[in-house]
Formats: sequence, C-alpha cells, structure tokens
Amino acid sequence: MTRIAIITGSTRPGRKSPAIAAWVHQNAARRDDVDYEVVDLADFDLPHLEEPVAAAMTGEYRHPYTRRWSQTIAAFDGYVFITPEYNHSMPGVLKNAIDHLYTEWHDKPAGFVGYGTHGGTRAVEQLRLVMGELHIADVRAQVALSLFTDFHNGTELVPGDHQVKTLNTMLDQVARWANALAPLRATYGRQTPGAKPTVDESRRSDRMEGSRS
Repeated sequence: MTRIAIITGSTRPGRKSPAIAAWVHQNAARRDDVDYEVVDLADFDLPHLEEPVAAAMTGEYRHPYTRRWSQTIAAFDGYVFITPEYNHSMPGVLKNAIDHLYTEWHDKPAGFVGYGTHGGTRAVEQLRLVMGELHIADVRAQVALSLFTDFHNGTELVPGDHQVKTLNTMLDQVARWANALAPLRATYGRQTPGAKPTVDESRRSDRMEGSRS
C-alpha cells in the first residue's frame, strides 16, 4: 500500500503543528487506498548538519541519528509538509531536516499545509523552491490556515469546511502522483543510500558543497 508521511515542520514549545498533523491524519485516515503516518521532527532531535560528506555525494551517513532519519524518510512514497511561516520562510529546523538527506526524497510527491498570519503561504513558496532540487513533485493544491480565522483565540484549531475541501483535494493529488511516480521509484537509475553517485549527481553535489563552504 502507498505510504504517505505527514511531517511536522516545527519543534518549539507551544507549537501548533501536532494539532494540525492530527487534523490532517484524521481526514486522511478515512481513505482506504493510502496509509498515512505522522512523522514528528521533535522525535528525531537532529542537530545542525554535521555529516562530513553531502548526502547527494554518497548517501552514506556517519551519525546514527542521520541513518535513523534516512530510514524513516526512505520508507514513504510521498509527503505532506506542515509548516509555519517564520520571517517569510520555513523554520530552520525543517530545512535542516530536509538537507540531511537527498536521494531518499527522489521521485515522490509532496503536498503542503501552511499556517500563520498569512496562512504560511510564503513558507510554502520557499519549500516549493527546494522540492525541485530534490526531485520531488509538489502538487498544486495547498492548505493555508490563518491564525486569525482558523484558530479560536489563536490557539485551538477550528478550520472551516473550505479548508477540509482543500485538504482533501491536496491529499487526492499527492496520492495520484505517488502512484504515477511508482514506476520511476522502481526503475529509475537514482541512487539508493550508500550507492555511488552518477556523474550528474556528483556535479550537482560539487555545487552544493561550494554553496555550503
């Protein structure tokens, strides 16, 4: 069965992402064609990236926490990212978690649930820029939860019916793309963790290393 991860994008105390993840999972679980699971970044305690070699180079990881994160992400066929908006972008902890890996993300779809004073739309905009480099197919529909209209007193999640409709549209798109991309995941010459990178990926990795140095 197709497996989709619902990834919480914040770890700070008082965060709203667990409640939103539960809402997404509650609606998604009504489907019988896909298995959904919440993946909470707070459960992985990833530090700032400390792997000596970029993930795009080899996919071999020195640290046990990276290997655990890699195994978790690689096991899914698609993702729903839940992200707040911090200063016109995604939280650093989410970008850091994404950057720990590379090929594990390949040939899979992603949907987005943003939240904030502007519905997290600018955070999702930044996420979409990252998806292309990771060979992720980002779907068009996205949920934008407003702290003013979708939360009671700014704390309790009370999304309107239109948000549920948009969520279901997004979940439909993620499921369809997960199935459509399955042949690529099975036959495309992408590298599994630990494999030697192709020439194209090596060149791309050199650019990544240069940007991080």
